[in-house]
Order: sequence, then C-alpha cells, then structure tokens
Amino acid sequence: MPLSRLGTTSWSLQPADPADLVRLIHDTGLDAVQLGLSPVVTDRAVWAQTVPRLLESNITLLSGMMMPVAEDYTTLESIRQTGGVRPNETWPANEAMARAMAVLASNAGISMVTMHAGCIPESAEDPEHATMLSRLRLLADVFYREGVHLAFETGQESAASLLDVLAALDHPGVGINFDPANMLLYGSGDPIEAMRLLSPYIMGLHLKDAVPSSVPGTWGTEMPLGQGAVDWDSFFALAHELPHSVDAVIEREGGDQRVEQIRMGVDFVRTHFT
Repeated sequence: MPLSRLGTTSWSLQPADPADLVRLIHDTGLDAVQLGLSPVVTDRAVWAQTVPRLLESNITLLSGMMMPVAEDYTTLESIRQTGGVRPNETWPANEAMARAMAVLASNAGISMVTMHAGCIPESAEDPEHATMLSRLRLLADVFYREGVHLAFETGQESAASLLDVLAALDHPGVGINFDPANMLLYGSGDPIEAMRLLSPYIMGLHLKDAVPSSVPGTWGTEMPLGQGAVDWDSFFALAHELPHSVDAVIEREGGDQRVEQIRMGVDFVRTHFT
C-alpha cells in the first residue's frame, strides 16, 4: 500500500511559536508534520528551536516546505506574477534561502522539500521559460547535494505543462508533490486526470479539497476534506497504484476551525483509504 505515513502541515495550524506548534499537532491527533521551513530559516529569533522541539516531542518530520519570498496570493494574477522563482527581484533572496534550507533539511533528516515553482510559460520560446528552468535546476542541485529531493507543488500549471518541465529538467532529485485541490483552485485541470499523468513522479500527497470557481480567472474555494469536488474514491484508487510508498499530508488553509477539521480529515482518510 503506497500510503506510508499520515500527517498535517505546520502552516495549516498557524502556530505562534514552536511550543504552540507541538501543542496544535497533538490536538489534531497526529504525530507527524510537513514543516514550513521558510520561517525557520528567515526568522530564527522565534523559530530556531522548531526542529529540536518537534523531535523531543516525538513528532515525525515527514518533509519540508519552501515558501518563496513575497508571494502574493490575493488573486490568480498576483500569484502568477509573484510566485515561485519567476520574479527577478526576489530571486537572489530565494536562492539564498534555498541554500540555507537545504543544509537545515539535511541536518534535520528531512529528505524532501516541496515548493511552487511559479507559473512557468508554456512556450519554450519565451525567454522567461529558460530563465525559470535554469533557476529550478540550480535549486534542485542545491538540495540534491545535501541529499534532499525537491518536489514541485501542482496547480499553477496544467499537468501536461508540469510534465514537460520535468522532462526538460531531467533531474534525479526532482519530483511532484500532488495536491488535487490546487488543480481546482487554480482552474488548471481535472485532478484525477492530472494525478494519472503525473503518477510516475509523485513523491508526496497533499490531502486537500476544493470546489472550482464559476468565474474564469478567479480562485476556487477550499473546503474541508471530503466536502469539495475532488473525486476521492478515484484519488485513493490511484494512490494505491503509485509505484512506491508516499506520505500523505492533510492541508487546511481556510476557515477558523482548522484543528477540528483536520481531525475530521484524519477520520475521513482512515475510513476511505484502507
């Protein structure tokens, strides 16, 4: 069975500090987390002791997440312009953060870090396409030298476009962290078709739900797990067929009842994924 371990994401819980993060993870009924590493690297005054606090509390670090500098998720257009490695003005800071993060992840025993690559132009003739691929290849090299894989989040492009990026990079340290809800939130394609296409490259799963927008060019709406438009029966059937075991991470980024809804999500997963 390809589902290895089940956890949640640190940023879903909106913790105030490492001690609060430990408490909130325990409140979900889980003992594993995907850790947002950006604040650990950039705000050491608050977050420097995060990894030791988690480990001493017997919380497993499943993976990490890199949140690129100054991303703006206000609208779909704003994230297209500011997301991932696309903006020239934030690239130096993102490269520096990735270099520090790769060492941190390696020292913490984290073998995979996920991130949104940014909205890569589909045409290889677009000069920005080559620039972004060059930056992504550099980041992949930075992490891979430390024994850490880099997994791109889904949603900001179609599955076919992301597959073309993987082929162009042709890098042993690169894969996919598949999030079905992001395909609906961004309006970038059917989640099940995308999962089927990308399955050979899937290194991790985000369990999140959503309904698509009825207005083209606007955000869909995130929903608690099992209450959106993701076809979970088909999703879990495909998960069973993945070529290797992966961790599954419940992510909830909306609402003010996140701990309760993550707990409900745990029950949903354990009922449907047997």
